[in-house]
Amino acid sequence: MLMLKPIWIFIFGSVLLFPLTLCGEEPATGFERIFDGKSFEGWEHSGNWSIDDGAFYRSRSGGPLTYTVKLIPDDFELRFEWKVSKGCNSGVYYRPAQYEYQILDNVHSPYGENARQSAGALFFCMAPSRDVTKPFGEWNRGRIQCKGSVIEHWVNGQRVLSFDYRDPKWSKHVELLRVRGADLEARGGKLWLQDHGQDVWFRNLLLRPIGKEEILTADPNFKPLPVTGEALQKEEERVRKMRNAKQ
Repeated sequence: MLMLKPIWIFIFGSVLLFPLTLCGEEPATGFERIFDGKSFEGWEHSGNWSIDDGAFYRSRSGGPLTYTVKLIPDDFELRFEWKVSKGCNSGVYYRPAQYEYQILDNVHSPYGENARQSAGALFFCMAPSRDVTKPFGEWNRGRIQCKGSVIEHWVNGQRVLSFDYRDPKWSKHVELLRVRGADLEARGGKLWLQDHGQDVWFRNLLLRPIGKEEILTADPNFKPLPVTGEALQKEEERVRKMRNAKQ
């Protein structure tokens, strides 16, 4: 649930015009609530998603849940809450061509052995700087900020990923995603919530465009968690197979 400070909030349509506070984070203004907590208005799925106590709930296999009202702005901020079942793997796709905020039960999913596939990662590209997720069955807060070539992912109020993909020092990470078929310059995608075979919940989805006057600068001290040992070997083998498949 949203944890609100004792302030008045005036709503015109579905756009939040005055600040609210998201679970202790800084006031959030100018957001549009893109899920009303009780219907699938503006969303499409194949019947495998339901609404459970104000949350989208992937209850059986059948594909993603897609927001159809409009495309994601080129520069934007998305806030949401997510909860996973044991061993769950899911994701929030927010730009075309494999832009995925990874959703994962880091402890019980086999994907958790590779930090580039852990919760809060830009999947198969950039690992978060640390794991601040809560155990499966508990709600986590997610946040994505993108402006230009800067990408930031947050988990539970902590910025765990912040980089400029045009910075040469991240070229090897960006190449991983390119081999997978992604283009980090791609824009104009639909927002969709992944069905990867396990039960997952999402609620309190808020979206706003980031204005031209706003500055988003990558954290110069950001250091992703390393990928080593067997996890790295598996990743390298996967990349080799993808390269060979394209030849």
